[in-house]
Parts: sequence; structure tokens; C-alpha cells
Amino acid sequence: MFTGIVEILGKVIDIAPLDFSESGGSGFSITVGEATEILGDCHLGDSIAINGTCLTVTEFDASTFKVGIAPETLRKTNLGSLKVGDAVNLERAMNAHTRFGGHMVQGHVDTTVSILSREDDGNAITFVFQVSEEYRELMNYIVPKGFICLDGTSLTVIDVDDVKRTFSIMMIAYTQTRVVMPRKALGDQVNVEVDMMGKYASKGVEAMIKRFLDGDEGETMVAKVVDRVLAKRASS
Repeated sequence: MFTGIVEILGKVIDIAPLDFSESGGSGFSITVGEATEILGDCHLGDSIAINGTCLTVTEFDASTFKVGIAPETLRKTNLGSLKVGDAVNLERAMNAHTRFGGHMVQGHVDTTVSILSREDDGNAITFVFQVSEEYRELMNYIVPKGFICLDGTSLTVIDVDDVKRTFSIMMIAYTQTRVVMPRKALGDQVNVEVDMMGKYASKGVEAMIKRFLDGDEGETMVAKVVDRVLAKRASS
């Protein structure tokens, strides 16, 4: 579990699409450097979020660490498009003594969204993002003034347009110097994780409605509503 408060920016120093080393496990791996600040208490198997993606440390030293990336993660995130030298947002998994400054972030990225526009507003930047048609249903969990996690950064949604599948956030000057998003260009992909509490609430409500409608009580209520409508039409 993470908070969405990026701790430091690291730098990609190696990418191995087929890492046959013991720590690579014959899969895709990324090694991140300039990470000394977050590795003092690191252990093998620890979770570190890279651009908002929860990953497992398979090897580390004083300033670098390696993670393995599964095929599903490559499909869902922008990690597969990283290049050596790219900066990445880093956050260690939260502990019991961490101030909860952001929101509850799992590090389980839903998909990527594209940067549609960016506009300066005083010393802040307003970004507009678009969700792909394939993931349109994610718009159900994006609401004005709600939480959203973009490349691992906890942000507040400003506006939402369900028809255009767009939403916007505003980034203050302090955050701009400490995360990767201001370095990105229009059209670039950004990892998105919508508020998981919204997902749980939605699934719970859907399940209750389904049980209600599938049961005798639900059928009785639907029948009463139909009878009421028919009676109203007959009397008019």
C-alpha cells in the first residue's frame, strides 16, 4: 500500500527484456539508480512503486535496485516504454509511522491515459487527460474533487467530461519539480489508478441491487411499480 506522495525521482540505468541473471528470473527487468535516499532500509522482496506501479525488489545495492516486470504489468502500464536515462517517480510501501498525506494507493495500475493538453495557470499547470474507449468504464470512478493517482502521484480531479472521456488536474509548483509528469509531452502515456474505494462501493451496490432484483422482494416491488404506472395511464 502506498500514499501517492512521491519520495524521490530515480533514473533508469538498465533495461533487460530477457534478464537471465538470478535476480532477473529470465524475464523483463528494470534497474533504477540515484535511489540512495530510499534504499537505507531496503530488503529483498520489498515493494517499491515505480511510476505508481507496485514492484518487487529482486536486487539492490547502496544506490540502485532492480525489479522484475510481468507481462500483464507491461500491458497495463507505461513501464515498457521507458528508456535508459528516463526519470521515474519512486515511493516505498508505507509503514505504520508514515503520515498519510495522499490517499490509499494500491500500486495496481488500471491502464494508461494520454496527455491531451497542458496549460499554465499562474505558477500551476492544468493537465487534461483522455481515457481510451476500451477503458471508458473507468470514468465511473473519476469524479470532480475526487482522488486519482497518476504515475504514482496522488492528485485531485478538477473537471470530468464523461462524453469525451476526459478529466483534468492542477499541479502546484512544488510538485512540478518532484515528479515526472511536467517532463512529458502531449500524447505521452501516464499510468492511472482510480480510487479503489469507489470500485469497492460500486461493486457492493451492484451486488445488493442484483440480489434484490433476483429475489421475491425485488419482483414484488417491480410489479408494484408497473401496476402503479399502468393505473396512472389508465386514469389519465
